[in-house]
Amino acid sequence: MNNEWLEIGTIVSPQGLKGELRINPSTDFPERFEEPGTRWLQRDENIQPEPVELLDGYQIPGKNLYVIKIEGIKDRNEAETLRGCKLLVEKSDRPQLEDEEYHVSDLINLEVYHQLTGENIGFVTDIFWAGNDVLEVQLHQQNLTEKKPKPDLSNISRKSQRKKYKPKPQKPATVLIPFVKEIVPVVDIQGRRLEINPPLGLLEINA
Repeated sequence: MNNEWLEIGTIVSPQGLKGELRINPSTDFPERFEEPGTRWLQRDENIQPEPVELLDGYQIPGKNLYVIKIEGIKDRNEAETLRGCKLLVEKSDRPQLEDEEYHVSDLINLEVYHQLTGENIGFVTDIFWAGNDVLEVQLHQQNLTEKKPKPDLSNISRKSQRKKYKPKPQKPATVLIPFVKEIVPVVDIQGRRLEINPPLGLLEINA
């Protein structure tokens, strides 16, 4: 995505039959979905975003999801064509932050260091809400789990049976870090780094 845009959410599905859309937010500012005005729709990463008019929106009670109405989207079929599209705003359109508030996009890819040892543990790949914000950190060292020995396939003739024993591609090892002051005491946006002070066992439990 071009640096002049900020992603604020992803359209995950239609809502009802009248063209409303469910949005999975990637911003902590509900006014992005509740206040009418121009937003930008990106259908594909290789296509220039197009302006759309947000008419109305609200948060689904008890869920970190929003429902919005976009001008010109009148029924469920039209809404379905927007599944997976990104909703953007111009990067210059940033709400004023309070102390110790951060834009999600500024936290992604920050390097994560252990405050006591100085070790570079990994980098931030995502942020979740689970009662409080939680950082997903992809570890630089990926050999956390013991590798299982490869099975001998020489005596297994049926192709369908062999598929059972084919090794599955391993996902990158990640840990989840509660984004609270006690555990993440240093956030240096300019220096592109976080410092963490994890409780004993937190990294091992996640791994």
